[in-house]
Amino acid sequence: MLFHIAEVADWQQARTAGDYRVSTRGRTLADEGFIHASRRDQVLGVAETFYADAGPLLLLHIDPARLTAPVRDDEVAPGVVFPHIYGPLNLDAVTAVTPLLRAVDGTFVLPDELSDQPPS
Repeated sequence: MLFHIAEVADWQQARTAGDYRVSTRGRTLADEGFIHASRRDQVLGVAETFYADAGPLLLLHIDPARLTAPVRDDEVAPGVVFPHIYGPLNLDAVTAVTPLLRAVDGTFVLPDELSDQPPS
């Protein structure tokens, strides 16, 4: 399973358009050439690093077997690998959409259905 952090307005726009084309906060697929994704164990680090001051967020759960665009693991720093989707995210590859919530101290927490699973 792959994951992508989305702002609510971006997900709503994708549902209207028929596919998702936001790479990361403030950047589109056209800007970056791919859509940033994460594995479960990477989600919270990405959220804290890039979305700490963002409003309500959603976590898109993506089945890589359903993607119509290629997905590739890219080394973004020595020894640090993230999955990237090289094309629009087809909506039927998104198997669930859950709020990405914050704890009382403001840090992000995984949705309950992910917090007790082994890393993917």
